[in-house]
Amino acid sequence: MPKMKTKSGVKKRFKITASGKIKHGVAGKRHRLISHNAKYIRQNRGTSVLAKSDTARVHAWAPYGIK
Repeated sequence: MPKMKTKSGVKKRFKITASGKIKHGVAGKRHRLISHNAKYIRQNRGTSVLAKSDTARVHAWAPYGIK
């Protein structure tokens, strides 16, 4: 049986914490930032933990984990 492949986009976009939660970068921070107010930009700085309902989907895209 051949190995399952990891989605290449998942390798670039997600990290798995030691407890198994998935961290991701916040959307809406690449361009057109002048139309967002300062509070929006400040609150979406850094990374956040993925919602529990989406975690199973990302685990399916990365069957052997993410390095």
